[in-house]
Amino acid sequence: MGYAAVLGEALVDLLDTERDGERMYRQAIGGGPLNVAVGVTRLGGAAQFVGSLGDDVLADRIRAFLTALDVGLDGAVTVPAPTALAVVTFAGPEPDFRFYGEPPSYGLLGPDDLNVALTEGADVLYCGSVVLLQPTTLAAARRAWSLAPGLRVFDPNVRPRLLGGPAALDGLREVVAEFAAGAHLVKLSAADAELLYPREPVEGVAAYLRELGAATVVVTIGAAGAVLAAAGADPVRVPAPKVNAVDATGAGDSVMAALIADLLLDGEPADPEGWVERVAFALRVAGLVCESPGGATAMPTRADVLRRFTN
Repeated sequence: MGYAAVLGEALVDLLDTERDGERMYRQAIGGGPLNVAVGVTRLGGAAQFVGSLGDDVLADRIRAFLTALDVGLDGAVTVPAPTALAVVTFAGPEPDFRFYGEPPSYGLLGPDDLNVALTEGADVLYCGSVVLLQPTTLAAARRAWSLAPGLRVFDPNVRPRLLGGPAALDGLREVVAEFAAGAHLVKLSAADAELLYPREPVEGVAAYLRELGAATVVVTIGAAGAVLAAAGADPVRVPAPKVNAVDATGAGDSVMAALIADLLLDGEPADPEGWVERVAFALRVAGLVCESPGGATAMPTRADVLRRFTN
């Protein structure tokens, strides 16, 4: 089994919470792609994190965290910037992210910083999330995408607070179309789909991304599960298991992590039914993540999933 190169951001989340009647922020290492890399290794795969990390104590903690979880750092570069922060508040079904740090430490990986051998040796390349809004790292992602000989997976992981207006959203749609056109797998959330393609049913969004060129598309729809569009079949809904959710942070990332881990283990499924089984497992992984606080720290092992969801 090979490894996944996961290109994206790592940062520190400050999660709004309450303790002893007082509001406070709980510090957590985060970033959607970081969660994906951790999730892959927890599920038995191998992952290398590709991105830029700051030069402060918080960045040292990120490095130590990833190293302890067997995520490789051969594709990570150190940049002269403080670690970016994401302040996360919860006022509705979707967490609200506000980002602090200029320039953002996660957005300084340039195309010349790319570890070409690492990219070319990966069985799976993941690109996505907020780094694609940074021109420098977008250029690096495009270079990696063009070099990758293996499977390419993409997740836009849209954060509306980082979009400066209609023009920025239009630009992001173009980037999504560009990466989807060459992707073996695209994963996005219903919230992503609604922002990118307003008033379009999720099945329609999945079908549209396949028309652009994506081989398989998965749209997560919260507690209802996911919509799957695979070659040779109409979009179908895959139900999620019933869970006792306490924190959905990282749930979508865990879906992507599970799908990547299975791609590393067994390659692409031979038929749509194989994809249904893969997505069903990924939704069990996400369900277990929702039953624990935190994002990366909640990523389960396969044994954890089997214990929780025995037939």
